[in-house]
This record gives sequence, C-alpha cells and structure tokens, in this order.
Amino acid sequence: MALLSLSEDTPVGTHVYTLNGTDPEGDPVTYGLAYEAGSRRYFSVDKNLGNVTLIEELDREKEDEIEVIVSISDGLSTVSEKVRILVMDANDESPEFINTPYIVQVPENIHANKFTIDRHSGVLRIKTGVTLDYEKSRTHFVIVVAKDGGGKLRGDNKVFSATTTVTVNVEDVQDTPPMFIGTPYYGYVYEDTLAGSEVLTVIALDGDRGKPNSIHYCIVNGSEGSFEISNTTGAISVIKSPNQLKKEVYELKVQASEVSQEGDVSVYAFAMVTIRVVDLNNHPPTFYGENGPQNRFELTMYEHPPEGEILRGLKITVNDSDQGANAKFNLRLVGPGGIFRVVPQTVLNEAQVTIIVENSAAIDYENFKVLTFKLLAIEVNTPEKFSSTADVVIRLLDTNDNVPKFSSDYYIARIPENSPGGSNVVAVTATDPDSGLWGEVKYSIYGTGADLFLIHPSTGIIYTQPWAVLDAEVNSKYNFYVKAEDTDGKYSLAEVFITVLDVNDHSPEFNENIQEKTMIVGSPVKIEAIDQDAEEPNNIVDYSIMQADPANVFDIDQSTGEIKLKSYIRSLDIIHNITKNKDCIWSVVVQAKDRGSPSFSTTAVLKIDITEETLHKGPMAAFLMQTKDNPMKALGVLAGVMGIMVLITIMISTAMFWRNKRSNKIMPVRRIIKKRQTPQSRTVRMEWLKFKRPSNAAEKFVVEDDAKSLHNENSNNNIHVAPMPPTAPLPPPPPTLAPRGDSPGCWVPTVSGSLTPKFINKQLKKRGHSSTHNALVSELKMKFEKRNAAVGEPHI
Repeated sequence: MALLSLSEDTPVGTHVYTLNGTDPEGDPVTYGLAYEAGSRRYFSVDKNLGNVTLIEELDREKEDEIEVIVSISDGLSTVSEKVRILVMDANDESPEFINTPYIVQVPENIHANKFTIDRHSGVLRIKTGVTLDYEKSRTHFVIVVAKDGGGKLRGDNKVFSATTTVTVNVEDVQDTPPMFIGTPYYGYVYEDTLAGSEVLTVIALDGDRGKPNSIHYCIVNGSEGSFEISNTTGAISVIKSPNQLKKEVYELKVQASEVSQEGDVSVYAFAMVTIRVVDLNNHPPTFYGENGPQNRFELTMYEHPPEGEILRGLKITVNDSDQGANAKFNLRLVGPGGIFRVVPQTVLNEAQVTIIVENSAAIDYENFKVLTFKLLAIEVNTPEKFSSTADVVIRLLDTNDNVPKFSSDYYIARIPENSPGGSNVVAVTATDPDSGLWGEVKYSIYGTGADLFLIHPSTGIIYTQPWAVLDAEVNSKYNFYVKAEDTDGKYSLAEVFITVLDVNDHSPEFNENIQEKTMIVGSPVKIEAIDQDAEEPNNIVDYSIMQADPANVFDIDQSTGEIKLKSYIRSLDIIHNITKNKDCIWSVVVQAKDRGSPSFSTTAVLKIDITEETLHKGPMAAFLMQTKDNPMKALGVLAGVMGIMVLITIMISTAMFWRNKRSNKIMPVRRIIKKRQTPQSRTVRMEWLKFKRPSNAAEKFVVEDDAKSLHNENSNNNIHVAPMPPTAPLPPPPPTLAPRGDSPGCWVPTVSGSLTPKFINKQLKKRGHSSTHNALVSELKMKFEKRNAAVGEPHI
C-alpha cells in the first residue's frame, strides 16, 4: 500500500481500504495509522479488522496528496510503512471571474449589431452592422456566462457556471449637426426702437452632448443691411432706425456652425427668423370712474336680484388711446362663473361698461357675503396683448329667503313606560341660515299623538307632560309633527315617532285563584294565565307545578300550561295504588311566571277530578263531559234552546192569527182530497214523541215523526167552531180525540189552529163568544155541504 488514489468527492464515513497482514508465529495482529506532526487526520482504522474509513472531507484544491504511516503489530514488535494517497479531482468548483467589474469605453461610430464573445479566450467583441449612437444610448450592459467542462461529482455529471456583467460605455463622437432651440423665431421692431437695440436671440446647441463644439452664428441672407447677429451669442440687433426700414416683414436666414478645437468648421444648421416692423402700441386699456382713472369699483345690493337686472350703481368706462387695431380689446369678468355678464364684450377705443345679473340664485348672502370679480380688458390684435384690470366688489345684504330646515325628515325616539312626567324624549334641530331675527327658529308640536308631550320653543327638546303617565299596554306608539318657524312665518315640518318601551310591571293573572278541572285519563287539562304587559319577554308566561301530593302524578307543559298525567299512569287503578285518596280529586298549586326582569309570578290552586273515559260517544256526550265541571253552562245552553223553540212557536202563531184576522174567514190551505170510506171506525194515528234507543248521547233528543202524522185527519169539519179571539197567540193544540164511527170518510187539511174539536167549541161558547164568530163557522159549513152535494157525498 505504498500508493493509493482517492476521489475528493468520496463521502465521509466511506470504507476506502482494508489492511491485511499476518504474523509468522500465528499471533493475532493489530493495525494502526499515524500522521506527521501538523497534518490533518483524514482516515481512521479498525485496529482488529484493518478497515480504513474516511473521517474528514477531501478537497483537492486545498491538498492534493496525503501521507499516512501504516503500522501492524503482534504486541511485541511493530512494522510501519509510509503510504501516499493521491486525491483525485472532482468537478466541485464553479468558474470564477477575476478582475471584476468589467467596464469598457467604446466610440459611438463603431458599427455593431450586438455583442459577441469568444468562448475559449473570453474576448468580448462587437459585431458589425449598426453604429452605436451616443445620443440614443450611452451605456450597454452585457451579461457574460462562464461554464466549466463538466465532470463527475459524487457519481453524477455536474457542470458549473458563473456570470458577470460587462458595462460598455459609449463615447460621444462629433457626428451630429447643431440644433436650434425655440424655433420658430419671431421678433418685433416698434416705432420707438433705437438703432442698435437687440430684437431677439437665437440659440443653437451641438448635437453631440458628450464633447460639444462651440457654435458660430451668422446671417446668410434677408438682412438687407438692417440687422446683424452676434457670432457667439446669437443676439440679433437692428442697426437702423425703424423709420429707415423699408419693409414691414424681414425673413432672416441664420446659420449655426460647429467649430472644432482646431478652428475648423465641421457641420452646420439653418433657421429662419421673422422680424416684423409694427406701429408702437404704447397705451393699454384704462378703466375710468366718475372721478377719473379707477381700478376698484364697489357696490352694495340685496341678494337674489332679478335675472337680467343691470347693476346701475356701477359707473365704469373703459378707454384705449391707441388707434386702429391697437385700440381694439375684449372685456370679460374673471371670478365665480355664470353669475354676471359684461356688456359689451368687444370695444374699439371707448365704451360704457354694463354688468348684468345672469344667475340670481347664485347671488346668495348665505354663500357669499362679498362677491369679488376682476374686470379684464385685453387687446385683441396686438402682439403685446396689453391688458388692464379693475376690481369689482359687490357686498350683499341678507333677506329672509330661507326656510328653517330640520336635520332629518323624521325622528325616532324610545322612552320607558315608567318614565316620570317631564322626562326628555328627543331633541329636534332645525337651522335657518338667514341672519339676525330671520335666522331665529321657534319650535312647536301638533297632531293627535302630541297630547302627552311638550317641546321647548327654543331648544327643540321634546319632553313629556308633567302629568303624563305612559303605559305601553294602553298605547305604545305615538307620532306627531314638529314645526320649525322663523319670525316671518316660514316653516318646515318633521315627523316624530315615539315608541313606549314596555317595562315588566304586570304579574300573570289566572281568571280564578281556585279552579276545578275534570281530567280524563289520557287527556290533558289546560290552565291559562294572562300577563297584561305589552311586549315580549315581559308577557311570556311559563307554567310550573309548585306543590302536589304526591309530586309524581302530574306533568305540566311550561309554555302551554297543559297538565297531564305521568306517562306511566294509564288507568285509575294505578292512581289508586299511588294514593289512598279514592275519590281521585287532587289539589295542585300551579305557578305562572313571566320572563321579564324582574320577574313576577302568581299561583293558583287547581282541583283536578280524574275519571276514566266514558263509553258514551258523540257530540252530546262530549258536551256533557265538557260541562261536567260547569253545570251552569249546561243549564244555560238548555234554557237557550227552550227559549228559541218558544220564540219560533209564538212567531208562527202570531203570523197565522193576523192572517185569519185579515181574511175574516177560515180558508183551506189546500184542496179537499177525496178519500174512500172505510167501514171501521177511524182513529187518530199519531205518534207523540216516539223515542228509540239512541246509539249515542246526542240521539236521545231526536224526535221521529211518522209520515202519516203530517196529514191532518179531521172528521168533524161541519162542527161550528168560533175563530180565535184577537189575543196573544196560544201554544199548539193537544192531539184530537178519535171521531165517531158514523162520520163520513173525508177530511180537510187546514192551517194549524184554525179548527178545533167539538169539546173545545163548547168550552169556547161557555166563555161567551159573540154570534159573529158563529156566523163565520156556519158560512164555512154551508160551503162544505155544497161541495159534498156536487160530488155526491153525504152531508156531515
């Protein structure tokens, strides 16, 4: 093991070699590794097995060769040998640029399309094609990437790279002609301009800004000996008096040339300069008042004047002393727009200025106490555009032009019902922007709901009457109107809605403190307590059983108040097993408690009679069971039914009586029906309240009438019967007796109560009826006899 190679990317902990040695005498041997003084320990060895392990990371760039002393020993003697380990390179380093940063200066006149670099030497070049332009881009940044050839690293092929930025600065080269600034150029020579005066200055700059050359100016043509230019500054001056100038307009061609440091003229540019000779305009427009020139005019007026009104308090005149076009100027108002307009708008020499109201609504004292405008006069056709201004100040006086306005169209307030009299409810606010007395607001209230409330006339605070007692149960909603009025009677309204908040001031109440109920096994009974409070939860009642002996018999529904037996109680036998009380009447103390805060409660004693379900069914049985606990109810219903029956009977009898009285004779309601004569005696076939065994309790009171009983069989039609006296109607007559056997077999259906049996007739005669009634009966008898004679029947 004199020489060994190992790759630098070998992981730490790798078994890199195994030492192998023997002792001739057969003794066991041990292995060891040693290093020279100051050397790093890269390896370790198992002294018994001889396995060599890498314990330190290798780096060829730092140390490419390692020397290790290997030893073997049998305990008595030791043999050592120096071993050289070569560290093999692995691709574990990235390329690295040196001498950064890279900054290159390149002239702009080098043709280039883009930059390129030699991949082996790293030389950066510019491809030919397009010239670099300093005026377009002064700096270029080129990113260069360097990559290595790649190699293995821990078993994988790796390629490493590095980047750097090369800054290429473009140097300016004299390749751009000069440029004039501020073109086109115009100048004016006035009638009072002195010879040698400067008219205007032209300026030109070298287009190459990096290293600019100096500029030389000259007039090429158009001067005609009247103008000259400074070679260095570009200032153009008139060299003749204006009255010597022969033309009104001069067009000068000016040349600007670049002069190099050596004095050579390289490139140049041209510009046209227009110089106009004009008459002197030396008088601007001037404003005049009643006492001469004036630049401030003031006026006091009331707000909201009529539109189209002229402000006659302003005496303004404007004048321009120049002549012709120099004396023409425009007038306009500068300030809040659309309020006033000025007339005329264009003036030649002189005019009287008139200001007219255009928007009356905008002239508002509450918005502007003072309106300030600038009256501007500016020349129209002069190059100088001379102008002058005058201040127009209008002070406004207030009028009562505003109505008090509430901060809201409606106000919503809440107040507890137990609030004492004089309690504040809500404050309403109205504002009137007018000044002085016109801006003072007085409050009042009115409406059907305002009886319990007052309002402070100045502050707008609404409060309850001192004697007012609010009760949410009586009335929980109030609404009325409040009026805000100024001293001139202008007013506005707002609506107020007041809600009286419920307070828990009522206890639940039972209709009776001691109640009796009958409970059928399997069916509940219900109790009810009423809380007079207006709102929830104050009027929500919860029910509970406070006391019952024993306590495990009844359940109560907390919300509905229904009381029922425990689920395990299904018969009276179970109840008898629970208590010795054989009559099954229980006294239960029930509590009704509201949910308010604080909460109120009421108790009542409920006596419950428990029975089993009856065998009788139907409406009558149900009614009897329901009225078992209240017999007076049953008696009342029965009395009502009887009263209705009596009333119906009286009405029918009265109607029949008045009918008979109007006719003054008895008339049959139907034709007489002929019936075959039967030898046997005829009896009255009538069933009186025939009952049958009812199938339910309600059928006990059903009366069945035989169909035959509907016919009125009467065999004594010839008996003289006196009519009923004109007294109170009588109840229906009792059933008639059986007729005699020799009576003929026919009958006449009549109105109920019109004919009566013979023994009744005798009783009536004993009572002393008049002969007039007997005559009526005799007349009826004669008609019956004639009828029977016509049909061949024997007389009655």
